[in-house]
Amino acid sequence: MRTKLFIDGEFVDAASGQTFESIDPATETVLGHAAAGSEADVARAVDAAARAFGGDWRNTRGADRAALLRQIASRIAADREGLARLEVQDNGKPLAEALWDIDDAAGCFEFYADLADELDEKGDLEIDLPDQRFVSRVRYEPIGPCGLIVPWNYPLLMAAWKVAPALAAGCTAVLKPSELTPFSAIRLAEICMASGLPAGVLNVVTGFGHQAGAPLTTAPQIRKIAFTGSAPTGRGVMRAAAQSIKAVSLELGGKSPVIVFDDADIEQAVAWIMFGIFWNQGQVCSATSRLIVHEDIAARLIERLVDAAAAIPIGNGLDAGTKLGPLVSKGQYDKVLGFIERARHAATLVAGGKRPASRERGYFLEPTIFTDVSPDSELWTEEIFGPVLAVRTFCSEFEAINLANDTQFGLAAAVLSADLARADRVAERLDAGIVWVNCSQPTFTQAPWGGRKQSGVGRELGRWGLCNYLDVKQITRYRAAAVWDWYDP
Repeated sequence: MRTKLFIDGEFVDAASGQTFESIDPATETVLGHAAAGSEADVARAVDAAARAFGGDWRNTRGADRAALLRQIASRIAADREGLARLEVQDNGKPLAEALWDIDDAAGCFEFYADLADELDEKGDLEIDLPDQRFVSRVRYEPIGPCGLIVPWNYPLLMAAWKVAPALAAGCTAVLKPSELTPFSAIRLAEICMASGLPAGVLNVVTGFGHQAGAPLTTAPQIRKIAFTGSAPTGRGVMRAAAQSIKAVSLELGGKSPVIVFDDADIEQAVAWIMFGIFWNQGQVCSATSRLIVHEDIAARLIERLVDAAAAIPIGNGLDAGTKLGPLVSKGQYDKVLGFIERARHAATLVAGGKRPASRERGYFLEPTIFTDVSPDSELWTEEIFGPVLAVRTFCSEFEAINLANDTQFGLAAAVLSADLARADRVAERLDAGIVWVNCSQPTFTQAPWGGRKQSGVGRELGRWGLCNYLDVKQITRYRAAAVWDWYDP
């Protein structure tokens, strides 16, 4: 497989002619080569997006944009199996999870098609003014050409979260996928072209962050940057965007807690804890990676959790029955192993912590659980982004909430309890943008997604996601028959 850049409706080589390898993390073999975009390619893509925005696209009816979005959704759904298998080979996740992702991506385009239709139906908003000589209305207009930078953990789905609302709003875009998982973004470009999306409305530049991502954040014609990734990179994106005062939305890291009270059902708790940290190999920004469990049930819960973790089928994501695939890359694998090795001296390893004996190749790691974790250790405070769970106990509701909130992050949190009044009370006190009660990780296109503190700025999904790409304009008209006479003595 060898892919090109997608710029102004055409597939083109990088200006440098260079490519880079993408590695199948399950086999450590080369999956294919992608064009290595650079500043020159980003400039071409941004120019194309700016021309398309200044042309007809920004003035299209919402209904016309909706029709295109539905075409894209239909084509994604039609290629469901092929797209899912491509994600497995590029990312490593189990096929069943990749199929969920493709379904969600198609659903995302459908959802924003409906909202694009509504933009026509609602029209401008009239404002009731105290001075009746004036009439005022508010228009929602597309913000302009956008730079969309997406991560490797959900390659196509994260692209859909940004591309669908941007196009629904009437924006144009330059999409920069992760260099670790470039191929589904190019497949999305093929789908958009086949669906009749005009040239320049969506452009895709594959490449490395410092060569392709960084120039996108500083390009003067880009009016908004939407970024999903790590907190350190997010800080750099915000600094770069500040040079030309671009709008910015950031969906960054997390160290999300799951609080389990002593009245929680043990088996249900184990199921949700496992899903919350081992789904997608723990490579989830919202992963509930800190378990805060009541001391009265901690021993029973941990014993059951260790047994369940040991029973998770590990293997190539394309193999039937696999529940835990490899980490995405050697770099990520080495990073997670580094956390584990350092933690061995500061906490108690009760499960995993090494490569499975059955896997000689691939970036595979057993589900890992540490107990007796100090609240000031990196295992408790830093985002690991792997299948590693840190456990502490608590004795009071007050202590549990304080442990949960004592973090630089604020993306998500979960609370498990049979006492729904208590669960709701705790949920309201958790300092996070997303809180789950008696579950962990359910995500819906209709509901807002985003965090507090160093977990990001702004919200994606739902109507809030569309607002990311809309500007508000006030238009006020003087309607009195008399001449305005402020200067008349």
